[in-house]
Amino acid sequence: MKLKLIIALGVIGSFLASCQKDNFDEPGSKLEGKLVYNGEAINVSYNDVTFQLWEPGWQKKGEINVAVDQDGSFSAMLFNANYKLVIPSNQGPFKSKLNTETGSDTILVKVDGSKVMDIEVVPYYMIRTPQFTVSGRDVTGTFKAEQIITGTSAKNIERVNLYVNKTQFVDFRSNVASTELAGASVTFGTTVSLKATVPAITPTQNYVFARIGLKIAGIEDMIFSPVVKVNL
Repeated sequence: MKLKLIIALGVIGSFLASCQKDNFDEPGSKLEGKLVYNGEAINVSYNDVTFQLWEPGWQKKGEINVAVDQDGSFSAMLFNANYKLVIPSNQGPFKSKLNTETGSDTILVKVDGSKVMDIEVVPYYMIRTPQFTVSGRDVTGTFKAEQIITGTSAKNIERVNLYVNKTQFVDFRSNVASTELAGASVTFGTTVSLKATVPAITPTQNYVFARIGLKIAGIEDMIFSPVVKVNL
């Protein structure tokens, strides 16, 4: 009988403990914004670029990883607190900027209610004046490449790509048509042209989505132009 009572008390204790956990408040403040260069959004591939938020003094001392969307936007639901924002060195087609407050690339972020905050970075390159035209099922994309980081920190262009997909998710993983041009063929200030032929799509649709990507030598993440819908 005594053993049964101990087991019953243990079950009740576990139940009460789980109820207490379930009663913890969910994070209610949203941090949102974009990765930008001089206020202009940095376009990347979906869910590939992330940054970390650290809450000093929090008992778990674990990072919160925040993913960046295709258009450079991000959002995270957080508790009100003071955070340290860090972009790992292997993330993104850009370099972090020196923060004057911390004297490093770490950014101090105070969340007290919902907050909109853009993160300024310095890309190696920017894709300028992207335009898309259609002839039959051929999609042609043109652009100019602007080199932002020069000097000893500069990196070469490995390749540029035109990607076309039937949905708004467009990159090297998600496409129905693509074409590639070696970086050595890109001249700064000169219009670059790429053409891809869209195959038959099932179910049939009379439009696709396109964007141009630029791969930087030695950098995993590409920088992209914004996604554009084009009619076939």
